[in-house]
Amino acid sequence: MADVLPLVEARLRTALGEPGARAAVTFLGTDRIEVLRFQEGDIVRYATLGMSAQPMNDPTAVVADPVKGARAELVLSVRAGIADTDKVLRPLAVLAASPQVEGLIVAPGASLDVGESLWPGAPFTSVLVAEPGGLVEDLELDEPLDPVRFLPLLPMTPNEAAWKRVHGAQALQERWLTNGTDLRDPARRSVPLE
Repeated sequence: MADVLPLVEARLRTALGEPGARAAVTFLGTDRIEVLRFQEGDIVRYATLGMSAQPMNDPTAVVADPVKGARAELVLSVRAGIADTDKVLRPLAVLAASPQVEGLIVAPGASLDVGESLWPGAPFTSVLVAEPGGLVEDLELDEPLDPVRFLPLLPMTPNEAAWKRVHGAQALQERWLTNGTDLRDPARRSVPLE
C-alpha cells in the first residue's frame, strides 16, 4: 500500500505552492508530525503533515482498523506581520497528534483546545474545525482507504468557544459572518455574543 504522506505533501504544494519553512515535532508514542509554512501575499498558512498517515478510529473500538477510517490534515490561515504566529507550530502539532494520543476523530464542527494561547499574546486557545474542500481539495486514495480531508481551523476566543458549546458551530459561524469578522486576523477580538 502506498505511503500516504508524499501524496498529501504533493497535494499541499499543488494548492498552496512551495513551503517556505517546515518544522517537525514528535510526541512520545506517536508518529512524527510536521508543520509546513506557506506564504501568499499577506496570508500565512500552516498545514500539518503526518496526521493522515494513520486513519482516525473510534476510541471505543476494541481493535483499531489500520486501513479504514477518516484521514485528515489541518490548515490554519492568518494574516502575516501582526503577531508572532510562527509559534503556532507546536500547538498545531499537538492538535494533529490528538487522534493518536487521545483517540479523537477530528471532524467539521468540532472544537479543539490546546489549553494555552495558540501563539504568544494570542486571544485564542482553541479552534473550530471548518468544512473542507475550499482551499485544498480532498485527496482521493486507492480503495479501501478513505480520502484525506484538509480541515481549515478557525481560531476561537474562550468566550466564543463557550458560546459554541451552547449554541453550536453553525450558530457561531453565522455570528462571525453577520458581524463581518476577519477570521484571519491574529489579534481580533471576540465577536459580540449577546
